[in-house]
Amino acid sequence: MKTIVSGIQPTGSLNIGTYLGSIKNFVKLQKIYSDYHFYLFIADLHALTTPMDAKKLRQKIKELAALYLACGLERENLSLFVQSELPAHSQMGYLLQCHAYMGELERMTQYKDKAQKQTDGIRSSLFTYPALMAADILLYDAEYVPVGDDQKQHLELTRTLAERINHRYGDVFKVPKPLIPKVASRIMSLTDPTKKMSKSDENVKSRINLLDDENIIRKRIKSAVTDSDQTVRYDREEKPGLSNLFDIRIAITDESVKEIEDAYEGKGYKEFKEDLGDIVVEELLPIQKRYRELIDSGELDKILDEGKKRAEQVANKKVEKLNRILGLGRKRK
Repeated sequence: MKTIVSGIQPTGSLNIGTYLGSIKNFVKLQKIYSDYHFYLFIADLHALTTPMDAKKLRQKIKELAALYLACGLERENLSLFVQSELPAHSQMGYLLQCHAYMGELERMTQYKDKAQKQTDGIRSSLFTYPALMAADILLYDAEYVPVGDDQKQHLELTRTLAERINHRYGDVFKVPKPLIPKVASRIMSLTDPTKKMSKSDENVKSRINLLDDENIIRKRIKSAVTDSDQTVRYDREEKPGLSNLFDIRIAITDESVKEIEDAYEGKGYKEFKEDLGDIVVEELLPIQKRYRELIDSGELDKILDEGKKRAEQVANKKVEKLNRILGLGRKRK
């Protein structure tokens, strides 16, 4: 069976940018690729590249798992699991480090950006985590990996490592291909539309979290940065803030740019933002309701246990195969 693989770090609160650019797209992909199996994991090992409070991390793992499911994922062709509960991820991550070059890791944009912001106390895991990310994908012979524009570089390294190992040792890994959504692949900050919406942004007004109260959602949209020209039209260069709000609306309603522009001919930003507030609230309220049902239920643990069991069987076989090829351990008949 062909597979699709994705994961999200349990750091901060899940925002609408991640939901529209990743999770909602993942739900759509389940319908489009109904004959594929989806491996979706909580990437808690990646969270350790920066200091994390243990109690907070465990809570975020649980919260993220519940939100994934609350967003409408189908269980029939899904394995949802916690990354650290499968030792195969760490094992394969190290094996791929042994085949990655320093120059390749040094060129990773996210590492360079974070290293510039944090000059002291940078953890070595921040430098090597692209190898672990590659392991997350290659363990499951992913046919496709849903990625945003800012993640393509990491997937290219994954492809490079897979091809390098296949060239040296034979057919070990499937070389994955990217799936980049046409809409909402990059939702921007509400306060600075030149930057991606981020859960780590110190300005809470820059984002809408999935569990935000209805009043907060409307206020964040109302205060979103736009421009002084009140003409409602899409223009990424001249109207980046308004165009970002267009992207949010299109990702939820599947309307075209022209349909929206026609609907607001002769109207201004006030009406547009009020309507967008209604649209976002209507989208998020059912997710919040389902989340509250799941978060402290035995159902959530059962789903995670089932996902772990299936993923573990596949991942362990891949690690054992590469171990044998590399000559690790004792020879077995």
